[in-house]
Amino acid sequence: MAAPNIVNVTTIIGNNSLTNVSTASAFTIVNNAASSNKVYKVNSIIVSNKDGTNPFAATINVYDQDDLGGNAYSIISTVDIPADASVVVMDKSSSIYLREDQSIGAIANVANKLFVIASWEEIS
Repeated sequence: MAAPNIVNVTTIIGNNSLTNVSTASAFTIVNNAASSNKVYKVNSIIVSNKDGTNPFAATINVYDQDDLGGNAYSIISTVDIPADASVVVMDKSSSIYLREDQSIGAIANVANKLFVIASWEEIS
């Protein structure tokens, strides 16, 4: 489970995910598999509420194993996203590195009301 030396980078690939949080349980946003030989630099996470009337709560967690396994560490926890609004959870000034065998997931208090957009760089 070694992370690549990012001083000697050979490849940086920009990536993003566009996710409808369709269940009220943890939903994968970014997943760096074990033995990927990559480190992900997560630059932004934005949560938007598509409901025009009601706020809904979002939780964004970093998991210490891929596929939402292991322990969850909250970036935000049950934060209300106002109706017809977006909340910037993370931007480039607060980016984090996601090492091999780690993941990021979203939880909504109601299914199919929140979208999550994440962008990251796959570094190898």
